[in-house]
Amino acid sequence: MYLNYWKLKDKPFENTPNPRFLYHSSKHDEAFVRLVYAINSLKGAAMLSGDYGCGKTLLMHTLIQQLPADKFNIAYLTNPRWSAIELIKEILYQLKVETSSTDRADLLHQLYDYLIETFGQGKHTIVIIDEAQSIEQMETLEELRMLLNFQFNDRFLLTLLLIGQPELKEMVRNIPQLDQRIAVRYHLKKFNSGETKDYIYYRLQVAGNKYRLFSDQAIQQIYEYSDGTPRKINNICDLSLLLGFGQRVNQIQTEHIRSIINSES
Repeated sequence: MYLNYWKLKDKPFENTPNPRFLYHSSKHDEAFVRLVYAINSLKGAAMLSGDYGCGKTLLMHTLIQQLPADKFNIAYLTNPRWSAIELIKEILYQLKVETSSTDRADLLHQLYDYLIETFGQGKHTIVIIDEAQSIEQMETLEELRMLLNFQFNDRFLLTLLLIGQPELKEMVRNIPQLDQRIAVRYHLKKFNSGETKDYIYYRLQVAGNKYRLFSDQAIQQIYEYSDGTPRKINNICDLSLLLGFGQRVNQIQTEHIRSIINSES
């Protein structure tokens, strides 16, 4: 609606995991490097935690996009409210392994056979569990731990990536056998004031903007309201561009941000 007015090619503040809009803050780059290290070093498991809306899913989509398809097979699970058996079936489905079995042992045999076959082809399998804090059954977490027993010649046949909100860390700690197998871990924190400013202008630049659409005071107010959470920053920036378009202003000021905040309180 407001793209032409602000001379934008794309909407800059959509809350969708588009790798084009990943802002490479030092925090996101550190998380990315650690996850890539875990994968390339064939570690058994890694964990990325962070507050809601901090960009974990966007980071995972960027990671997946950059992994060579001829070297890695990826099972990306985004709604892990499954029983242990449902979990294995979903992993097989994501890996395009057809099965009609509901027997746990049989499903595990099929997964192991798949891992051995792809290992022979020189490929490595990655299992990503996004929103892992949503796992409701301890048995399901135990099943994930058991997947790390799939090894060949002391080499893990898969790398498990657990992605979730801060409570995931405590869930993992409650299973020492799993916690001890997390070789790489990182907690993604919110942006500070400077990062918030850089983030806003980075996304605007990617969307085609060449002008300073937000005053420094408006950005500071966005930071204070959002507490540096990318998803909240996106929401208020998107609404402010809509409001500014409606009022035909040249730049977003503090009164526009204040108006949006007041309308939401």
